[in-house]
Amino acid sequence: MEDLKSSETWRVFRIQSELVEGFETLHDLGPAVSIFGSARLDPHSKYYKLAVELATRLSNAGFSIITGGGPGIMEGANKGASKGKGRSVGLNIELPLEQHPNKYQDIDLSFRYFFIRKLMFVKYSIAFVIFPGGFGTMDELFEALTLVQTKRIEMFPIVLFGKDYWKGLLDWMQSTLIPAGAISKEDLGLCTIVDSLDELCGFLLDHCKEQDIDLSSPPELKV
Repeated sequence: MEDLKSSETWRVFRIQSELVEGFETLHDLGPAVSIFGSARLDPHSKYYKLAVELATRLSNAGFSIITGGGPGIMEGANKGASKGKGRSVGLNIELPLEQHPNKYQDIDLSFRYFFIRKLMFVKYSIAFVIFPGGFGTMDELFEALTLVQTKRIEMFPIVLFGKDYWKGLLDWMQSTLIPAGAISKEDLGLCTIVDSLDELCGFLLDHCKEQDIDLSSPPELKV
């Protein structure tokens, strides 16, 4: 029992260490967009290629790009960011399968705890862009929707990219969750679905103008 208690106590210090490292590294990041998506979509996927293009355009517009730091869509977004002017950030998680850091990161942070990693995404992003993905991607999506719905954080853009992929999920929410009273009609407005990079970039730039977010001179990040 004593060994277990000691182990739990030391876990607090590991958690504290990850929090401090994340805060100190990302404090001066500037306006950033987090891009989520499947780790299983390779460079031949159209969504991988679109993630590269989107991240390049956003990076050149003055945004830093944050991803989960792994392969697939995450790699595509970091690759695109590395071609632009903004920072390419990877918030990696230690997993037995799938997750290994991609090579396109200017800033590479590694986390043992999912909840700390999620905090960094929310704290340092002005928007979430959700590409097609699986359980991990949907976990980030619904975490963000829940935080906004419950007013734990201020409303910010949560954008689903790819109407063919996400339409079924939104239709199910409309036809099942709303009639059951599980969510309200207004809750569907917490996220936006788009199907083109032009529409997505325009949406994010309009949001920055409305919120007086300055993209003209992103700060240098000290690491």
